[in-house]
Amino acid sequence: MKKQTELLLNVWRQLARPIDIAEAAERILDLLDGWVPVAGLKLWLFDPSVAGFQLVAQAGTTARDEPAGGRAASASVELAAVRRWVRAGRLTAVAPGELPDCLAALVAPEARCAFGPLSLLDGESWGVARFDLADRSPPRRRPDGLTPDHRALLTALLEPLAAAVDQHRRLREIDSLRKAAEAERQSLLVKLGRRQLTDRIVGAETGLRAVMERVELVARSDVPVLIFGETGSGKELIARAIHQRSRCAAGPFLRVNCGAIPAELIDSQLFGHERGAFTGATEARQGWFERADGGTLLLDEIGELSLAAQVRLLRILQDGWFERVGGHRPIHVKVRIIAATHRDLAAMAAEGRFREDLWYRLAVFPIVLPPLRERPGDIAAFARHFAQRAALRFGLAEVMPTADDIRLLCEYPWPGNVRELAAVIDRAAILGDGKRLEIAAALGGTPRPTFGEPAGTDGSDNAADPTAPGPHRRNAGSSVAGERLCTLDEAMRRHIQAALRACLGRIEGPAGAARLLGVNPHTLRGKMRRLGIDWSIFRPSGPI
Repeated sequence: MKKQTELLLNVWRQLARPIDIAEAAERILDLLDGWVPVAGLKLWLFDPSVAGFQLVAQAGTTARDEPAGGRAASASVELAAVRRWVRAGRLTAVAPGELPDCLAALVAPEARCAFGPLSLLDGESWGVARFDLADRSPPRRRPDGLTPDHRALLTALLEPLAAAVDQHRRLREIDSLRKAAEAERQSLLVKLGRRQLTDRIVGAETGLRAVMERVELVARSDVPVLIFGETGSGKELIARAIHQRSRCAAGPFLRVNCGAIPAELIDSQLFGHERGAFTGATEARQGWFERADGGTLLLDEIGELSLAAQVRLLRILQDGWFERVGGHRPIHVKVRIIAATHRDLAAMAAEGRFREDLWYRLAVFPIVLPPLRERPGDIAAFARHFAQRAALRFGLAEVMPTADDIRLLCEYPWPGNVRELAAVIDRAAILGDGKRLEIAAALGGTPRPTFGEPAGTDGSDNAADPTAPGPHRRNAGSSVAGERLCTLDEAMRRHIQAALRACLGRIEGPAGAARLLGVNPHTLRGKMRRLGIDWSIFRPSGPI
């Protein structure tokens, strides 16, 4: 008895090791040598998705009675019998009438073996252990070759084997969840056009070095931060960088655009409301501050807040208390406030359009983001970053901008800052179709076509080319680094004229300029009227 107990302890020790279940079966079979006349061990797990048994491990003699794919079909009408057999927990030697019919496919008619039910730890899943008996049974033993001691030992083995199969099942489920999460992550990365989920701050070591130094200084504290910057300059990215470096990095980061919320709903959106507080409030609702408790709340375009909402925001900044709309119970939250704006809040405060006390509260630590035109050294890095992102998003070959492309990008003033640059690179990647980046076309300047151009009366191309430089241009543009730049209206005019020229003056229809430019024909006509474009000069029979 003592030796059998030691054997069982050795079995548990083997199963406690982080090894594959097939290797564990081999080691257990080795331990049984000399104790039980067993030549092979097989373990099955019931798979409800196919209503059958799946082979998960085998050791010793290789049977030829395994079903294709390691599964044995099981009729649903027989499952009740199998459950009763599993719950009985009794070792069953193969004999007519002793084995449920749904298990008969797991063994050949002439095989000499014993089955044991494996009840897994969750109580709902189960498996089967099969011991292939060695053909060396003395005549004095039972016909199946097992003595009562053998049966008792194999029955005791069912519990550790059930634990091994259960661990295999759980590891398989975890691996399946991991693969699903990784597939979802990769899908999200493709949609976002990123290689990693974390935001990369381009220019952190160059044009934004001073900004990042201030981010490092303020992130460790919990004081409010006010970020100034033009539209598209990356204010939200800097706010996320502050959050990720702060003590509340494990909490939520929420962004609310104060300029996108109607004035009458700002209080409800920021602070929440109670049921019945106003018409349509059918249930209580948490506001942004409650949802951001323990984390960071970015109030983008804070200059758009109403004066009434500013008063309530000031109270939260002072002590962290507020009340829901229609409520009478004070609520306390701990939220890091980061505000962002492109407006001159100091001037608005002087004019009475922004509360001075709120201005002083928010402006404890201001951070000013320089526009892209003031850090031209970052444009090349941004262009490469967005080119990689565009290739991922659109499924195109990765094409990097050339030196000429970078020169064109550096000459542009970028009124829309980084957001506009990202849009231009996306457009250039689509136009280039994975072969190149059409930066010139994406910026509005297009190469002159060699077909369909009206001929000039003086024999030169420029005489009748509405896009050629000359006295007819409304604005000669400005000069940057010795190169002439046109205005946005002039760039749009030249782009529309190039499309009309390619379409021979046709505006609507499948071969029209509106289809080529991807706009509504009425929209195109409106832009042509505003820019003074005459479509008729591009018709073959039109005026010269």
